[in-house]
Amino acid sequence: MARTTISSLTKMKADGEKIASVTAYDSSFARVFADCGMDFMLIGDSLGMTLQGEDSTVPVSVADVAYHTRGVRKGAPEAFVMADMPFMSYSTVEDACLNAAELMRAGANMVKLEGGDWLLDTIKALQQRGVPVCAHLGLLPQSVNVLGGYKVQGREQGQAESTVRQALALEEAGAQMLVLECVPTELAKLITEKLHIPTIGIGAGPYTDGQILVMHDMLGITSDYMPKFVKNYMQDAGDIQTAMRNYIAEVKSGEFPQPEHCFA
Repeated sequence: MARTTISSLTKMKADGEKIASVTAYDSSFARVFADCGMDFMLIGDSLGMTLQGEDSTVPVSVADVAYHTRGVRKGAPEAFVMADMPFMSYSTVEDACLNAAELMRAGANMVKLEGGDWLLDTIKALQQRGVPVCAHLGLLPQSVNVLGGYKVQGREQGQAESTVRQALALEEAGAQMLVLECVPTELAKLITEKLHIPTIGIGAGPYTDGQILVMHDMLGITSDYMPKFVKNYMQDAGDIQTAMRNYIAEVKSGEFPQPEHCFA
């Protein structure tokens, strides 16, 4: 299998081939996911909740993400690996450059930042310095205290129009991928059609260029709360490898997500 790059992911969008991705946090799972044919993996700051037992992503540090990025890279040396930049690690352009460098040195191929217009200069600076950037719009987990909880974003017309405008601005600034989280299906469809870069959805409907899920959610490990947009792939699988292959196949075929996993 050819090594996945941002160029090959962009070509997948152009060719209409769906992109399958999942969070990963250590070498063992990363090896399994790579062997199953996962297109890319994200070391998500979701590790704060899934691994550390926190109630949000806010306590996660750059050192935490770098530690887990090294593990994932060791387990999947040929994989395309994206690393989340944690809360307040990119509040200034200088901070963003220094912290992104740490994650790239740990093995990331790309970093992900949450936010819109205020990040334009930061994305330009990172791109100019050789750091590929994935932007993130919709529900922003690092901003949950401002948003007042984990709520669907973009249902009101003004908010939807703002999201479309910001997506275009982020692409123009140099973002090479965009995650859309918990937005209405039709809004995600519109943004995906307008952008040249791949869109990756989580709770954003079937029309994004790809899908991503938190591994603990899709394996049924999460015990206290299962988001609407999650499907438990272990229910019909005898092992993790089968669950992952089924997930990848359903993303590629368009079978996942179904309407019950989406927001109107």
